[in-house]
Amino acid sequence: MYIHLGGEKIIRSSELVAIFDISIEKSSKISKQYVSHAEQEKTVEHIGEEEAKSIVVTKNIVYYSPISSATLKKRAHHFPDL
Repeated sequence: MYIHLGGEKIIRSSELVAIFDISIEKSSKISKQYVSHAEQEKTVEHIGEEEAKSIVVTKNIVYYSPISSATLKKRAHHFPDL
């Protein structure tokens, strides 16, 4: 199955690792370090022009999505393999 992350970006549900609210960047030192490392490795992708509301972690890429984490989590829970 697939999950629409915003814009024209769709991922396989089997690739999904985690979905976080964007506020985690400010409140968690570990998440800041993880995203910083992903940016250094050039595995971060910003979806669309809108302000990011969530961070979606997949096996290979970290996405900044304009869709809220609550909406993305609802979409992800429609799939039994997650």
